[in-house]
Amino acid sequence: MVIITSKYVKPLDVIDSLLADHRKFLDDQYKQSKFIFSGPQNPRVGGLILANVGIDEARTIMKKDPFTIHGASEYQFIEFTPGKYDERFACFVK
Repeated sequence: MVIITSKYVKPLDVIDSLLADHRKFLDDQYKQSKFIFSGPQNPRVGGLILANVGIDEARTIMKKDPFTIHGASEYQFIEFTPGKYDERFACFVK
């Protein structure tokens, strides 16, 4: 699994102009069962994604994000293996 964090590097009006395309990108990843959850940080300075893929695949996927393509966001990737988890989420643990 990979935690993907983003930091917006363009003003929020630019982020907002890309939001519809970004959400389509996210929808495509959910349809492929690659993303588990995503959302903006509070305060709105970036976002967070939990991905059910390895770190190399996560980096490749995020190159297709409209935020990346338009230089609006920078991403950091943290790969981890869950050691403990709520049994309700066992389906996500590989």
